[in-house]
Amino acid sequence: MSDDTLDVLLIEDDPGDARLVKKMLDNAETDLRRIDLDGSSPTQSAVHHESTLTAGVDRLSERAVDVILLDLELPDSTVFDTLVSVVDAAELTPVVVLTGPDDRDLGIQTIQHGARDYLVKDEVTGGLLVHSIQYAIEQSRQERERIRQRERLEAFNRLYRINQDVIHALITESTREDLERAVCERLVEPDAYDFAWMGDLDHSADRFSRRESAPADCGFDVAAIPSDGETDGERPEAEAVRTREVQVVEDIETAPGFDQCREQMRTCGYRTMVAIPVAYGNICYGVLAVYDESPNAFVHTDRENLSRLGAIIGHAITAVERKDALTSDTMLQLTFSRDGETDDLVTASADGWTLEFEHLIQTDPGILAYGSAEGGSKKELAEVVGRSTLVKDLRILSPEAETYEVELTMNWGETLIPALAKHGFLVTEVTIADGEFQFVVEVPPGRDKHRLVELVQDHYADATLRAQWTVSRDEPAIADFHSAFENQLTEKQRAVLKTAFHAGYFDWPRKSTGEEVADLLGVTQATFSEHFRGAERTLFEAVFETTAGDGTVPASPWDPSNSNGDQG
Repeated sequence: MSDDTLDVLLIEDDPGDARLVKKMLDNAETDLRRIDLDGSSPTQSAVHHESTLTAGVDRLSERAVDVILLDLELPDSTVFDTLVSVVDAAELTPVVVLTGPDDRDLGIQTIQHGARDYLVKDEVTGGLLVHSIQYAIEQSRQERERIRQRERLEAFNRLYRINQDVIHALITESTREDLERAVCERLVEPDAYDFAWMGDLDHSADRFSRRESAPADCGFDVAAIPSDGETDGERPEAEAVRTREVQVVEDIETAPGFDQCREQMRTCGYRTMVAIPVAYGNICYGVLAVYDESPNAFVHTDRENLSRLGAIIGHAITAVERKDALTSDTMLQLTFSRDGETDDLVTASADGWTLEFEHLIQTDPGILAYGSAEGGSKKELAEVVGRSTLVKDLRILSPEAETYEVELTMNWGETLIPALAKHGFLVTEVTIADGEFQFVVEVPPGRDKHRLVELVQDHYADATLRAQWTVSRDEPAIADFHSAFENQLTEKQRAVLKTAFHAGYFDWPRKSTGEEVADLLGVTQATFSEHFRGAERTLFEAVFETTAGDGTVPASPWDPSNSNGDQG
């Protein structure tokens, strides 16, 4: 069909009547412009004439039209059989019946059986014909809209029920495995869909790995399909993980690309699918993929609600893993070295001096690194830093001594550190010594260390894993308080506090002013103060509102009458 052409299928066995209809439409170009074809107005008509019911139905199966003009008296069918056959084949394409002068009552009955309007042949004029077509098309459009609204409401209600059941399942499950299994099982209940799986990309094999799925006996092999589809474009599941956006394939038979995916879905009887990223904060836990045999099963499903489902699951996984982390006594750490790093700062360290950094903060100007220097003078370090491409700026934070505190604004790690954080990994230490550049990454419980190695080598091809070991955690009470406080801070408050602390803002005398800390963060003094005050309040609430109290005011430690007071 064309936007400027009204496509008409005329099923009429009388050649004279057929010629008359064509002539009326050819002479009605001005009247045609009143017809609304989904936002466009036709300027001409194209009449496709068939003289039998069989030929007319065959034509409908081959090509869509805007309206059908139907004579009920055809040589290969009778009255209502003719109408029923055409209405069934036409689906929502409007049908206008053409009757003889003595068939007015029959015309009214045809409307009750699915026709949109009827015309008496001997009374038809060009204007009346166009008006009837316009009316039929508008009635059909309104019915399609009512169907869409009903399907949209049904899809919303179905997804709402699923979301509520999933939330209940997430509350009751205590492990990630059980949680993901419960989600998949709920998604294939009778009121939902046909198949669901949760998993992630195995980057080493460029394939998907499936953690959980339902039903268990489904023959859909996720691992058999490459993530990029090789020659037919990126898989929707891979695109969902990469973009963090819901991907919908409305009908695999008409969607471009996905050749391998299409063949496997056909084998299993699926026509449509949706890929939902499972993420919370900066961490992506993989993808939830759902399939159904009904074409367009997800067309009327709000992508925002689908995205919310992925966020709910991601939040639940985060809660489970945080609980596991808090109850775990150990933490895995991996040490990497960059064998191909020839920066002046690294090569100069072979002369016997060392830089160690245990606090790294991501800011707009770069990565702030706080630590110590040993084995070389401040002047020597400043000269080397001036030639280095790894470092943008240097500040000395303590007096000259064998070991002194330093602050570096680094070019290194600007893309690696946020990429690692996105997957829950944390760079905890950087060391430049003996002509080598090394860094340590902490792996939380439940995270895939192989994925960590891949991420590091994606950013620095010369990076080599040197060692891994398990370290003991802090005392449980300290860890619990630290986690609770950290969870209450915003990302900006956390960055402000860490930078202020390690830059010596809290020291006496101060090593950095508020203005200097704001410059380090690349923000204004007012913005720094806003987030600093918010972080302070959060800290004080964590300290004072969690302590037992009866509402009394504690005695002043400077009160001379207080025997425990500090007299200093």
